[in-house]
Amino acid sequence: MEVRIPNPDTRFVLFGAGGDLSRRLIVPALFNLYLDGKLPERFQLLGIDRLDSDAAALVENYRQGIAEHSRRGAAAANVWTEFAKLIDYQRMDVTDPAAFTALGQRLLAKAALATERIFYMATPPSLFAPIARGLGAAGLARDPARSRVVVEKPLGHDLQSFREINAVLGENFSERQLYRIDHFLGKETVQNILAMRFANPIFEPIWDRRYIDHVVITVAETLGVEHRGAFYERAGALRDMVQNHLMQLLCLVAMEPPVAYDADNIRGRKLDVLSALRPITREQVPQCAARGQYAAGWINGARVPAYRHEPEVNPQSNTETYAAVRLFVDNWRWQGVPFYMRTGKRLTAAVWEISIRFRDVPHHAFPASAGLDTQPVRLVIQMQPEQGIVLKFMAKEPGSTLRLRPVDMRFCYREAFNMPSPDAYETLLHDVMTGDATLFMRADQVEAAWRVLMPVLEAWAENPANDFPNYAAGAWGPESAEALVAQDGNSWLTPTLSPAVT
Repeated sequence: MEVRIPNPDTRFVLFGAGGDLSRRLIVPALFNLYLDGKLPERFQLLGIDRLDSDAAALVENYRQGIAEHSRRGAAAANVWTEFAKLIDYQRMDVTDPAAFTALGQRLLAKAALATERIFYMATPPSLFAPIARGLGAAGLARDPARSRVVVEKPLGHDLQSFREINAVLGENFSERQLYRIDHFLGKETVQNILAMRFANPIFEPIWDRRYIDHVVITVAETLGVEHRGAFYERAGALRDMVQNHLMQLLCLVAMEPPVAYDADNIRGRKLDVLSALRPITREQVPQCAARGQYAAGWINGARVPAYRHEPEVNPQSNTETYAAVRLFVDNWRWQGVPFYMRTGKRLTAAVWEISIRFRDVPHHAFPASAGLDTQPVRLVIQMQPEQGIVLKFMAKEPGSTLRLRPVDMRFCYREAFNMPSPDAYETLLHDVMTGDATLFMRADQVEAAWRVLMPVLEAWAENPANDFPNYAAGAWGPESAEALVAQDGNSWLTPTLSPAVT
């Protein structure tokens, strides 16, 4: 794999500089890269927003954000003073095309000939088009080798809106300039899926329909919608989580071995998976998807309100806070193997994992009293709260009586490497600066994911749920989700919780 280094002269232009995303994730990640010596030698962060503010106020806002959200905690005064010198601010209305002329003059005034420009759209999707057109008209992204554009999700509200956004981006930038960010792909354990599968020859012979019975992808949260009620009313669990994060995890599990570890190969193999997903018709939606909305309940000993009682939420809301989908990958490796994906808010525990459930032994030589069926053999890839891999299998208990008991073989990132993992945004922002698009989504991938889920979104929109709310906060989800997997004779695999979770 080619080792890349950032261009020493880099201008990082952050649209939406005063927003929560910039304060909570982007700038803390940049600061950690600075501490690790991974920022370009001559780096400048130019914050763009319409707020009537200045560089000093922005710097103080970021200092507080780092203290609250950085994995390293508050910045040391002397170090922060030096980092703050790299930050500047420009007040700008991105809907005014003339404002981009002034931005261009500022960027070109002190720039070296080989200066690289990164434009990060940490804004609502409604501003993607005016920013793209403004940058294009001002010629700020004309050189594809020296300019890159980062776009945050959501990438549209549905297939049509994604195509509209993508058309504007495509008119002004080449595909090689576009970095569609999905922070899940920056997590160490997510990246380790490829290492586990393709760097260890023991897995490949059993990684198919002959040995794997089904796959369960779980992204469960104990949190509610917090302060995002207005956003969540427009999104819902299927758009917010399944269409992007969970579909990407499915691709990593199901993809074929790449020829090389590079952007074109990795993303091409992911597209192969998305293209092989069995289409869902409107009539099949009840057999392929389930939805839910949380009622009041108990989380960690505290009473929490129903979704419809959260701030900025419609009291008669039809928005799903839980979504489960059953998909099939119609190719030689996975034919007939169901992939179950579920995500929800206010669930029993905060746990993100992938469970690979292996087929039962073909012949039971042990007597029923031995307890062979106590637990299915499975491989669990953990992403939160623990980061690691667990192999669950059966072993004989000590003693003269033949008694089998489930046991775990664990690999834990924290214990194995004894060093902190970088946050996802640190990994992804460094990749942007080095020009490595491996962990970013290509346009055809995003479109393929939307295409698969559009029948579900349309069917749910046309047929409002008549049983919302249908699961209590603190439960694992609605009964309809149980029915979804029961039709195949399966049940949801219980997540592998850390010892602290009860």
